[in-house]
Amino acid sequence: MTHELTRTEPSTPTRQFTVLLSPTRRGARLARLLATAHLGAWGLPSVTAAHIVAELATNAFVHGRVPGRDFRLSLAVHGGGTLLRIEVTDTRGDRLPIAPHGAIARPADDAESGRGLLIVEALADRWGVIPGPVPGKVVWAEIDLVR
Repeated sequence: MTHELTRTEPSTPTRQFTVLLSPTRRGARLARLLATAHLGAWGLPSVTAAHIVAELATNAFVHGRVPGRDFRLSLAVHGGGTLLRIEVTDTRGDRLPIAPHGAIARPADDAESGRGLLIVEALADRWGVIPGPVPGKVVWAEIDLVR
C-alpha cells in the first residue's frame, strides 16, 4: 500500500461512473450505496470499494465541505478490468489529508474520529491526493482487481 501526493490517472477507463452529491451525511451514504450498486452491476467485488468510498465521502463532508458546493464521486475501471480507481473531489484544496512527512496521524486510543484514512490505507493498494481543480482537491484510491 502506498500513499502519494500526486499521481497521473491510469489509461482510458473501460467503465466509468461519476455523480455530484451534496456534502452531507446523506450524500456520503448515497455515495457508498451508488458505488455498491454500480460495481455490482459491473460484476465487480464491492465490499472493499464501498468501505473506501464511505471514508472518502465522509471526509469530503466533514473536512472538504463548502456550503453550496457539491462533492464528486468517480469510479473508473482500467486495464481491461484489472484496476478500480475511486476519486472523491471536494472544494477545500487548502485542507489536504496529509500529516507531516507523509505519515497518517494516528488518533488517540479514546478518540471518536480520525481513523478514516487509516482504513483507506489498509484497504487500498495505492492512494493519494491531487491538488485541484481550484479551489479543491481529488483524493483517490486504487484497488487491484486481479491479484
